[in-house]
Parts: sequence; C-alpha cells; structure tokens
Amino acid sequence: MLDHFRPTLTGITTTMLLAIAIPAKALEVQVLPQTPQLGDTISVVVTTDDPNTPPSITVEQKNYPVFENKGKYRALIPTSPLDSPGKMTLRVQGDNQTSNIGVWLKNRAFPVQRITLSGSASRPATQLELDQVSAFKELVTPQKFWQGSFLKPNSARISTGFGVRRYYNNVFAQDYYHKGVDYAGDYGSPVVAPAAGQVRLVGREDAGFHVHGNVVGIDHGQGVLSIFMHLQDIDVTEGTMVKAGQRLGTVGSTGASTGPHLHWGLYVNEVAVDPVPWRYQVID
Repeated sequence: MLDHFRPTLTGITTTMLLAIAIPAKALEVQVLPQTPQLGDTISVVVTTDDPNTPPSITVEQKNYPVFENKGKYRALIPTSPLDSPGKMTLRVQGDNQTSNIGVWLKNRAFPVQRITLSGSASRPATQLELDQVSAFKELVTPQKFWQGSFLKPNSARISTGFGVRRYYNNVFAQDYYHKGVDYAGDYGSPVVAPAAGQVRLVGREDAGFHVHGNVVGIDHGQGVLSIFMHLQDIDVTEGTMVKAGQRLGTVGSTGASTGPHLHWGLYVNEVAVDPVPWRYQVID
C-alpha cells in the first residue's frame, strides 16, 4: 500500500518545494522628478500585488498620505528651502516587503530681499487669521480634483519668485521663505483658479485678515491646496466648486502688501512648495 501512494506523495512534495522557491515580486517604485531640488514636489508611485492594501511611504519617520491613482498608489512628498540638501531616504512598505530608496535633493540658491512695511501693512496677524489659515493648510481631502498641469492664475509677470529670503524692516526673518510666487498684476486684473477644486477659505481684511488681506483658498484634493492673497475683490463663496480658469476675484493690495500684486501659494501636505513646476509638468 505504501508503494502505491509513493508517486503521489513525491509529486506533492515537489510542487511544495517549487512554490517555496519562487521569489516574491519586488515592489515597483517610481520617483519623479529623478533629480529634485529644494522646493520641488516629489511624486512617489508604487505598484503592489494587493490592490486592496495601500503601501506606507515614510520620509524621516513622517508618514505621508497615500492614494490610489490609475491602478497604482501615489504619495506626494513636499520639499522646501528650509530642508537640507543631500540624500533623502524614502521607505516604502507593502506586499510584506520594505524598500529603502535614496533620493538626492539638490541644493538651490535663493535671493535675499529687503521689505519695509509701515502703517496698516505692518499689523501683526490676528489669532482668527492664524487659526483659519492653519486649519485650511491641514486639509487632506480623499478626492483628486485637479487634472493635468496648472494654469497661470494671473496674466502679469512674476515679480517675486518662490523661496526668497527676506529682511522685514531691517530684521532678517529666520526660518522664513517666500511661500509662493507674486504676480505684478494691476489693481482689478482678474485672478483665476489654476486648477479645479473647492473653495475652502474666504477671508477679508476688515474681518481680521491683517497679513493675508482679502484671501481665497482652494482645495485641489489629496493635500494639494492653493492660496491667493492681497485680493481686491472676491467673487466666490466658501464651499463653491470651481473649474480651472474660473474667476476667483481681482488683484489688490490688501493686508501686508506694499503695492498691487497677487501672491499665489501652493501647499502640499502642509508645506509650501514651488508652484512653477506644477504649471509646466503634470503631477498626478
């Protein structure tokens, strides 16, 4: 009887050994841009075998939100002028595997600017202003509203670029950088949404927004947020869904401003990043 069953048992054993010998599929991770610099948004795209369990993505012990995107998973890692250039380690965990990926963050020179504020433009921020803007920057909506590259929110030239370091009234602003780009638009020139989203912040100078002035904030989804400061007119209400190119208001000089201009800030997971790359490449 034992001889009768021996071939069957041998076949089972061989099959088990073959199954054990097959190596697990490695995590597929794509990092863009491949050579990021200070202020860039780093997109980490992960392909896993388990479509129901998202991977975790960590940088310097900070976990970043991960969202399903076109059958894969994606996290956006913000960088700023206050980061240290050099090697970053991305830790990706999924499919019972861990992958540590080194990314070299290139240095970038940022100019220094001297600003003199006087009168109403020199007023400190109110607690109401700080609380509402802080709550806006913390938004991480699961839906993704933007599609493709971002539009220019005003037709004027950029007068002050991203990341500029500043002296305010001859005092250097430590741990500060210009958190966006300024467009030198004239009073009343239109300000449009650079991408689709929901209006989640509307603030007015006469209601206590002494620094931001008349301000509109748009939630583009998944931790990507735009803020538009120093407006003259506001043409949208909080909660409204807007399309790319839709008018939000007009350029002004409200709040901490020395003249008419539009400040556009772009935040990714609470960090102000350079908006310009979002206009020239698609960051999905």
